[in-house]
Amino acid sequence: MPNRSPAGRSGRPRSAAADAAILAATREALVELGWSKLTLGDVAARAGVAKTTLYRRWSGKNELVVDAVAELFDELRLPDCGCLAADIEGVVLQFASILDRPEARSGLMAVVAESTRDPALRERIRRSIVERQKGLVLEGRARAQARGELPPQPDPDEAARTVDLIFDVVAGAVVHRTLVSAEPADEAWVRGFTRVLLSGLTSRPAE
Repeated sequence: MPNRSPAGRSGRPRSAAADAAILAATREALVELGWSKLTLGDVAARAGVAKTTLYRRWSGKNELVVDAVAELFDELRLPDCGCLAADIEGVVLQFASILDRPEARSGLMAVVAESTRDPALRERIRRSIVERQKGLVLEGRARAQARGELPPQPDPDEAARTVDLIFDVVAGAVVHRTLVSAEPADEAWVRGFTRVLLSGLTSRPAE
């Protein structure tokens, strides 16, 4: 599994305990203060570290919040339920549960909004959240192919496009449902979504 620790700068060795305390304090501040009132000074005080310690790791609030939210999504695990439909339902329900947490909602919405005018932040979101979570799609797709539930894709470019599409469809649908429409992604919705997704994945391309 890839290293999912926050990307640091060169220099003195980083303390994993300090990183964990800072990211946890950031999520706590997001819940209590919201994005607009959160400051690095407040996070440092909550984490019990000097502000210089925090600035050595993150250059500003944007990238700190990205890493704090990314750590939440790193909790996602793909269950092995014996069939692709159940595996998808399991991970989508986990994803929706994370998005239901106040710190995930406020943090993700804020950094996505900020990234519309900050290409470096957009790249950090892609690297720290999107690319790391695509590993779940790769894992699930390989498992389903081994079971014979999905057709093989020997062309690596086609396979990469399929992985991108699956991730975009799943992430886009769940984020829109929970954060934009503000509707529950409950078991009934997830079952319906999974049926629609599988109807596209298991269909054969037209000759």
